[in-house]
Amino acid sequence: MTKQVTVPEPGVRELAHRLAFKLAREQLSAISGIDEQCRKSGAEYLPDRKIITIEHLHRTYNISYPDGEVTLSGSGEAVPLRDKILLLHYLTRAKGTPLTGKMITYKELHDGLNYYPTFFKRAIEPVVKRYKDEPQKLIEAGKKLGGVKADYGDAGVTIPAFPRVPLTFVLWQGDREFAADGNIMFDSTISDYLPTEDITILSEVIAWRLARL
Repeated sequence: MTKQVTVPEPGVRELAHRLAFKLAREQLSAISGIDEQCRKSGAEYLPDRKIITIEHLHRTYNISYPDGEVTLSGSGEAVPLRDKILLLHYLTRAKGTPLTGKMITYKELHDGLNYYPTFFKRAIEPVVKRYKDEPQKLIEAGKKLGGVKADYGDAGVTIPAFPRVPLTFVLWQGDREFAADGNIMFDSTISDYLPTEDITILSEVIAWRLARL
């Protein structure tokens, strides 16, 4: 008797990501006024190549239209599925609302207060642990992602995650009385570009890149 080989099924998270990517591509293909949507998001549509170009964390990505495949411009490097989803969600959701310069925290987002403990652990704590003894190095690391120094805390850096979505990472070094602490601030318009779930993932992605830098 031939023994059957059981192939493990993909994890639930991977399946969810595949479904989310499929839906995001369908949403992109359903957009008829792609030039206007690109204007709202700060992307550029190249009709002769049927390509949308968009900046994300100091790198240029190409998104084919209408099928929604995502690649890094000038690179054969594979784009993580999570990043593809974030790019498509940002592009299709963008309302074109001008930045206000008014800063808000995660707790002020829809459902942000409920999920803040998890958000802190995944997106703020890694940066605090990495830079609490060398806060100025946070600014240096942020500049490698296209960031600029921000006048908050003992060290702050504003990173343009997308053309209309800046994230400001803030660090307080702490002393004998108070432990080091940190925060992430957003322009008040961020929910016109991404839902809270995507903001969480985006913040975590950037936090871990900063921690590795």
